[in-house]
Amino acid sequence: MASQYEVEHNIKPTPSTTRRRRQVDMSTFISHLHNILPESTTSQSQSQPQHNNPHAVPNPADTSALYRLIQDQMGTLATTAPTEENRSFLRSLVEILEEDIAHPPKEIEGVPQSFIDGLDRVPKQKLKKEDTCPICAEKYLDDPYPLVVELPCHETHRFDLECVSPWLLGKGTCPLCRKEMGKRKEVVVQHDDEEEEDMEGLYA
Repeated sequence: MASQYEVEHNIKPTPSTTRRRRQVDMSTFISHLHNILPESTTSQSQSQPQHNNPHAVPNPADTSALYRLIQDQMGTLATTAPTEENRSFLRSLVEILEEDIAHPPKEIEGVPQSFIDGLDRVPKQKLKKEDTCPICAEKYLDDPYPLVVELPCHETHRFDLECVSPWLLGKGTCPLCRKEMGKRKEVVVQHDDEEEEDMEGLYA
Protein backbone atom coordinates (compact mmCIF):
# COMPACT_ATOMS: atom_id res chain seq x y z
CA MET A 1 0.00 0.00 0.00
CA ALA A 2 1.43 3.38 -1.04
CA SER A 3 2.17 5.95 1.64
CA GLN A 4 0.72 9.46 1.59
CA TYR A 5 4.10 10.82 0.46
CA GLU A 6 4.24 8.37 -2.44
CA VAL A 7 0.70 9.29 -3.47
CA GLU A 8 1.44 13.04 -3.33
CA HIS A 9 4.66 12.67 -5.35
CA ASN A 10 3.54 9.90 -7.73
CA ILE A 11 6.21 7.51 -6.47
CA LYS A 12 5.71 3.82 -7.14
CA PRO A 13 6.57 1.62 -4.14
CA THR A 14 9.70 -0.52 -4.44
CA PRO A 15 11.26 -3.02 -2.01
CA SER A 16 13.28 -0.11 -0.56
CA THR A 17 10.15 1.96 0.14
CA THR A 18 8.08 -0.58 2.02
CA ARG A 19 6.10 0.40 5.11
CA ARG A 20 7.92 0.52 8.40
CA ARG A 21 7.10 -2.23 10.85
CA ARG A 22 5.10 -0.25 13.40
CA GLN A 23 3.53 2.47 11.27
CA VAL A 24 -0.20 3.00 11.69
CA ASP A 25 -2.40 1.62 8.92
CA MET A 26 -5.81 3.25 9.17
CA SER A 27 -7.31 2.63 5.76
CA THR A 28 -10.32 0.94 7.41
CA PHE A 29 -10.75 3.95 9.69
CA ILE A 30 -10.71 6.41 6.78
CA SER A 31 -13.24 4.32 4.88
CA HIS A 32 -15.55 4.08 7.92
CA LEU A 33 -15.23 7.81 8.63
CA HIS A 34 -16.22 8.67 5.09
CA ASN A 35 -19.23 6.36 5.22
CA ILE A 36 -20.70 7.83 8.41
CA LEU A 37 -20.05 11.54 7.91
CA PRO A 38 -22.58 13.54 5.86
CA GLU A 39 -19.99 16.05 4.72
CA SER A 40 -16.88 15.48 2.70
CA THR A 41 -13.93 14.87 5.02
CA THR A 42 -11.56 12.75 3.02
CA SER A 43 -9.83 13.20 -0.29
CA GLN A 44 -11.64 10.09 -1.56
CA SER A 45 -15.06 11.68 -1.14
CA GLN A 46 -15.26 13.31 -4.57
CA SER A 47 -15.50 9.91 -6.21
CA GLN A 48 -18.00 8.61 -3.64
CA PRO A 49 -21.77 9.25 -3.51
CA GLN A 50 -22.82 11.77 -0.86
CA HIS A 51 -25.48 11.31 1.80
CA ASN A 52 -29.01 12.34 0.86
CA ASN A 53 -29.41 14.30 4.09
CA PRO A 54 -26.54 16.79 4.56
CA HIS A 55 -27.64 17.42 8.16
CA ALA A 56 -27.52 13.77 9.18
CA VAL A 57 -25.31 12.83 12.12
CA PRO A 58 -23.66 9.45 12.75
CA ASN A 59 -25.57 7.06 14.96
CA PRO A 60 -23.90 6.15 18.30
CA ALA A 61 -22.96 2.65 17.16
CA ASP A 62 -21.10 3.98 14.11
CA THR A 63 -19.34 6.65 16.15
CA SER A 64 -18.34 4.13 18.81
CA ALA A 65 -16.98 1.80 16.12
CA LEU A 66 -14.93 4.63 14.65
CA TYR A 67 -13.18 5.32 17.96
CA ARG A 68 -12.71 1.59 18.49
CA LEU A 69 -10.77 1.43 15.22
CA ILE A 70 -8.36 4.10 16.45
CA GLN A 71 -8.12 2.47 19.86
CA ASP A 72 -7.31 -0.94 18.36
CA GLN A 73 -4.43 0.52 16.40
CA MET A 74 -3.00 2.36 19.40
CA GLY A 75 -3.43 -0.71 21.58
CA THR A 76 -1.68 -2.94 19.06
CA LEU A 77 1.24 -0.54 18.87
CA ALA A 78 1.43 -0.46 22.68
CA THR A 79 1.98 -4.23 22.83
CA THR A 80 5.18 -3.87 20.79
CA ALA A 81 6.32 -0.51 22.16
CA PRO A 82 10.13 -0.26 22.16
CA THR A 83 10.20 1.90 25.32
CA GLU A 84 8.13 2.26 28.46
CA GLU A 85 7.59 5.93 27.60
CA ASN A 86 6.02 5.04 24.25
CA ARG A 87 3.92 2.29 25.85
CA SER A 88 2.63 4.65 28.54
CA PHE A 89 1.79 7.33 25.96
CA LEU A 90 -0.14 4.90 23.76
CA ARG A 91 -2.02 3.50 26.76
CA SER A 92 -3.07 7.03 27.72
CA LEU A 93 -4.56 7.46 24.23
CA VAL A 94 -6.34 4.11 24.58
CA GLU A 95 -7.89 5.24 27.87
CA ILE A 96 -9.10 8.53 26.38
CA LEU A 97 -10.77 6.65 23.54
CA GLU A 98 -12.50 4.28 25.98
CA GLU A 99 -14.79 7.11 27.11
CA ASP A 100 -15.74 7.89 23.49
CA ILE A 101 -16.46 4.23 22.84
CA ALA A 102 -18.64 3.84 25.93
CA HIS A 103 -20.36 7.22 25.55
CA PRO A 104 -19.95 8.32 21.91
CA PRO A 105 -20.40 12.05 21.25
CA LYS A 106 -23.27 13.17 19.02
CA GLU A 107 -20.82 14.48 16.45
CA ILE A 108 -17.33 13.44 15.40
CA GLU A 109 -15.02 15.85 17.19
CA GLY A 110 -12.20 15.74 14.66
CA VAL A 111 -10.77 18.27 12.25
CA PRO A 112 -11.69 18.36 8.54
CA GLN A 113 -9.40 16.83 5.94
CA SER A 114 -8.53 20.34 4.77
CA PHE A 115 -6.82 20.94 8.14
CA ILE A 116 -4.74 17.78 7.71
CA ASP A 117 -3.76 18.82 4.20
CA GLY A 118 -2.71 22.26 5.44
CA LEU A 119 -0.42 21.09 8.25
CA ASP A 120 3.17 22.29 8.04
CA ARG A 121 5.47 19.63 6.56
CA VAL A 122 8.86 19.24 8.20
CA PRO A 123 11.65 19.11 5.58
CA LYS A 124 13.83 16.01 5.72
CA GLN A 125 16.97 18.09 6.30
CA LYS A 126 15.46 19.47 9.53
CA LEU A 127 15.01 16.01 11.02
CA LYS A 128 17.68 14.60 13.32
CA LYS A 129 18.86 11.02 13.12
CA GLU A 130 17.36 10.17 16.53
CA ASP A 131 13.96 11.90 15.99
CA THR A 132 11.05 9.49 16.28
CA CYS A 133 7.28 9.66 15.90
CA PRO A 134 5.61 9.74 19.35
CA ILE A 135 2.96 7.29 18.14
CA CYS A 136 4.79 4.57 16.20
CA ALA A 137 8.20 5.28 17.84
CA GLU A 138 9.93 4.71 14.49
CA LYS A 139 12.81 6.96 13.47
CA TYR A 140 11.63 9.37 10.78
CA LEU A 141 14.84 8.98 8.77
CA ASP A 142 14.44 5.20 8.62
CA ASP A 143 11.84 6.05 5.96
CA PRO A 144 13.43 7.12 2.66
CA TYR A 145 10.49 9.46 2.11
CA PRO A 146 9.42 10.69 5.57
CA LEU A 147 6.23 12.71 5.64
CA VAL A 148 6.40 14.47 9.00
CA VAL A 149 3.97 17.18 10.07
CA GLU A 150 4.20 19.80 12.79
CA LEU A 151 1.05 20.65 14.73
CA PRO A 152 0.29 24.33 15.35
CA CYS A 153 0.28 23.93 19.15
CA HIS A 154 4.06 23.57 19.48
CA GLU A 155 7.06 23.31 17.17
CA THR A 156 8.19 20.06 18.81
CA HIS A 157 4.85 18.32 18.37
CA ARG A 158 5.74 16.41 15.25
CA PHE A 159 4.32 13.14 13.94
CA ASP A 160 4.27 10.88 10.94
CA LEU A 161 1.31 12.15 8.93
CA GLU A 162 -0.18 8.67 8.63
CA CYS A 163 0.11 8.09 12.39
CA VAL A 164 -1.49 11.31 13.58
CA SER A 165 -4.17 11.77 10.90
CA PRO A 166 -6.69 9.27 12.34
CA TRP A 167 -6.42 10.84 15.80
CA LEU A 168 -6.88 14.35 14.41
CA LEU A 169 -9.80 13.30 12.22
CA GLY A 170 -11.48 11.50 15.11
CA LYS A 171 -10.57 13.56 18.17
CA GLY A 172 -9.40 16.93 16.84
CA THR A 173 -6.75 17.43 19.55
CA CYS A 174 -2.98 17.18 19.74
CA PRO A 175 -2.17 13.68 21.07
CA LEU A 176 0.64 15.14 23.20
CA CYS A 177 -0.83 18.25 24.86
CA ARG A 178 -4.56 17.66 24.10
CA LYS A 179 -4.94 21.20 22.74
CA GLU A 180 -7.84 21.51 20.32
CA MET A 181 -6.81 21.76 16.71
CA GLY A 182 -8.65 23.27 13.76
CA LYS A 183 -7.23 26.76 14.03
CA ARG A 184 -4.04 27.81 12.36
CA LYS A 185 -1.51 29.95 14.18
CA GLU A 186 -3.12 33.35 14.65
CA VAL A 187 -1.24 36.42 13.50
CA VAL A 188 -2.04 39.54 15.52
CA VAL A 189 -2.32 42.56 13.24
CA GLN A 190 -2.21 45.97 14.89
CA HIS A 191 -4.35 48.59 13.18
CA ASP A 192 -3.03 52.07 12.37
CA ASP A 193 -5.41 53.77 14.83
CA GLU A 194 -4.13 51.53 17.65
CA GLU A 195 -0.55 52.44 16.74
CA GLU A 196 -1.44 56.14 16.85
CA GLU A 197 -2.96 55.73 20.32
CA ASP A 198 0.20 53.98 21.50
CA MET A 199 2.35 56.77 20.15
CA GLU A 200 0.20 59.39 21.86
CA GLY A 201 0.65 57.56 25.13
CA LEU A 202 4.42 57.91 24.85
CA TYR A 203 4.16 61.67 24.88
CA ALA A 204 1.39 62.05 27.48
